[in-house]
Amino acid sequence: MIRVIASAAALVAIVGVAAAWYFTQGSDDQFAQCSSGSIAGGDIGGPFTLVNQEGETVTDADVITEPTIIYFGYTFCPDVCPIDSARNAEAIDLLAEQGISATPVFISVDPKRDTPEVVGDFAFYLHDKMIGLTGTPEQVKAASTAYRTYYKEQPGDEEFYLVDHSTFSYLVLPEHGFVDFFRRETTAEQMAETVACVVDAV
Repeated sequence: MIRVIASAAALVAIVGVAAAWYFTQGSDDQFAQCSSGSIAGGDIGGPFTLVNQEGETVTDADVITEPTIIYFGYTFCPDVCPIDSARNAEAIDLLAEQGISATPVFISVDPKRDTPEVVGDFAFYLHDKMIGLTGTPEQVKAASTAYRTYYKEQPGDEEFYLVDHSTFSYLVLPEHGFVDFFRRETTAEQMAETVACVVDAV
């Protein structure tokens, strides 16, 4: 088990470095002053169709109605996903203190276990504004592909398997699409500062 986790961590780190390089290739001058050197832009994001916690089929247009922070993970994740999602929720609260309304979104990459009810409970526990999304394997794959994320189910017990996945959070605006991304080491305060800057630049 330790070997599997270590291998998964190494793979995620490699994917992270590659993704960071990819994301920095494009730029959007409108928001360039808001980025910490790893500017957004490029062919990231796009339309998706998923299922929300109410079991309703929704599209990106239904979900992204204000500044939105999107994270791809899974509810059975032992540590990374809860920590990252809690950080994202904290950033949302910091923005609210500044009068900026934003939405945290959690998209499951484990649709086999993450039913609408499961992902909905997970999201609500972290923040009452957080939207939990799941879907069919095909729908989840399409959303992941749009955001250039990585995930792969690891061999293991039928119920207690792990899923390797990338760990970026994505800032998306309704009229502009993908604007920037945040690494795991980015703090809630730094995220809120970037989002506030982007909102001011719109």
